[in-house]
Amino acid sequence: MIPRDVIDKIHAAAKIEEVVADYVTLRKRGANLIGLCPFHNEKTGSFTVSPSKGIYKCFGCGVSGNAVGFIMEIEQCSYVEALKLLGKKYHIEVPEREMTAEEQQRQDDRESMFVVNDFANKWFQDQLWNTPEGQAIGLSYFRERGLRDDIIRKFQLGYSPEKGSPLAQALKKKGFKEKFILNDVNTKIGVGVVGKSEDGRIYDRFRDRVMFPIFTVSGKPVAFAGRILKKKDNVGKYVNSPDSVIYSKTNELYGLFQAKQAISRADMCYLVEGQMDVISMHQSGIENVVASGGTALTKPQIWLIKRFTSNITVLYDGDAAGIHAALRGIDMFLEAGFNVKVVLLPDGEDPDSYAQNHDSTEFIRYIEEHKTDFIRFKTKLLSKDAGDDPYKRAELIKDITATIAIIPDIITRQVYIKDCAERLHMSEKVLTVEVLKLRKEKVQSTQKTPNSPSNQIIQITPKTPLEQNYYNLMQLIVRYGERPINVDGSVYTIGEVIITSLENDEIQPPQPIYQTLIDEFKQHFKDTGFKAETFFKFHADPQLSALAVDMIADRYRFVQSDEEKRLGEVVTRQLFEIKLTVVNMQIADLEQNLKAAQENGDLTRQFELLKHQPALLSMRNELCKILGNRVINV
Repeated sequence: MIPRDVIDKIHAAAKIEEVVADYVTLRKRGANLIGLCPFHNEKTGSFTVSPSKGIYKCFGCGVSGNAVGFIMEIEQCSYVEALKLLGKKYHIEVPEREMTAEEQQRQDDRESMFVVNDFANKWFQDQLWNTPEGQAIGLSYFRERGLRDDIIRKFQLGYSPEKGSPLAQALKKKGFKEKFILNDVNTKIGVGVVGKSEDGRIYDRFRDRVMFPIFTVSGKPVAFAGRILKKKDNVGKYVNSPDSVIYSKTNELYGLFQAKQAISRADMCYLVEGQMDVISMHQSGIENVVASGGTALTKPQIWLIKRFTSNITVLYDGDAAGIHAALRGIDMFLEAGFNVKVVLLPDGEDPDSYAQNHDSTEFIRYIEEHKTDFIRFKTKLLSKDAGDDPYKRAELIKDITATIAIIPDIITRQVYIKDCAERLHMSEKVLTVEVLKLRKEKVQSTQKTPNSPSNQIIQITPKTPLEQNYYNLMQLIVRYGERPINVDGSVYTIGEVIITSLENDEIQPPQPIYQTLIDEFKQHFKDTGFKAETFFKFHADPQLSALAVDMIADRYRFVQSDEEKRLGEVVTRQLFEIKLTVVNMQIADLEQNLKAAQENGDLTRQFELLKHQPALLSMRNELCKILGNRVINV
């Protein structure tokens, strides 16, 4: 087990705002920071970070936690892995601990795959720079494409030799297991830098190609794209790493690791199609650019960009394919709440070629002079096809209104409706009615297939009065459990008073996690320097930590209420409230059983039930009478 002092050292060093800022663009709002939640799709920021409390909370999907919990969620790793990552970030050595067989296997698999990719990435670079073949073919190719050596090194470009299987041999010599260098399509284990033929022969997947490594947002090489240099029959121009446990092509964007800081600074992202587009624009001085990698844009990729900015300018070739690609992406960006601009480059040009022949000032000036919003772009484009044909014109209007309907902001929608009405010579009222109809249909469709958050932390939502009462008491333990309180002349902690009362009244926890909380408090509240809020907030159990953070956070903002000033009254009232709730449940249960006995004509059962009724009613009356009147002095 990792020593407690090391865990405490990591929690003390890890600033939540610094940890989250590596993945999410945060903006100041009062004493806190706010950004777009990386765990669910949202259009307006509800992800709040409290530096003073060291916690995060999304008021959209409900996720919450501390710095360690955040790393566990965002990197999909174990508690120990998260501690190691934070230890590395803050230069704190984390000793190994014994793990379960399942934990060990999962961690070993992921780490082995990243190690294989890291080895392969360095090997490809070494082949490019330090072998005659790599210099003559790979390096010459990049230089012929106009790339400077510093840019080639910045993007860690490489080369895979033409003949033999030297990478496979190097990996075997290094001792890597086949399951990690190959790829199992079922388990997704293995990075697939090599393949295996039907006769069992191992071969290099990326032979005779220049290599473009793909990195995670945090900078780990997660996959590769290899471009062939010699035209061959039945051979694709690009070969890409297969999907694996650590990589999905729909969840990554080429160049995001190199571009994320520039995107945040500029509050703008340029989206292009290919790797060379990104690299050439970097070389020209435009660094806030990413590529979809030549595949259809996906929602996860869009939400990756949304972490850093809500402003996107889509750069595409001026040919028909580029135009249609731009159209496909526009609706998805609008639905995500982006401010979208489109720039079509001159015929025969792509971002790579244009960047090669123009510096950043010229390129940006062209973008500023030619960028257009989607209404003008789409209307102009589709109007050419519609002409004076009434049917095609009606289809055009439906197409435009469908796009406007997905915009989340009502003011923006209305502005575009007005603009569209003027351009298409349509009634603004008619367009508004059509947009509202489409939005209503979308809402109804969404309600049928709700979108759940991607996090694995179970959210506790009280549904009954008893559950709410119990939650309130657990919240008091988390916030103030160690505080002394005077009861009939004796001093106890608030946690002791609450737990003793619940146990004496035999009120069982409605959720297992509450029993865990109680057990942990009872075991540790006498520890030197124990503070309930800190203890639970930084607990090793991510479920308990997340619950504690949720209880620490105010429903709408991170502030202290006035409950601290009147703790005795609050504790007393909550204890009486839960007792009253239990008594009411018992009375309701008795009345239901009495009714059943009457219907069955069971006089003996009726008599037994009626004997208990007066005591319960008297207890309820007494609780109602004293509730809120008796105050324990703090």
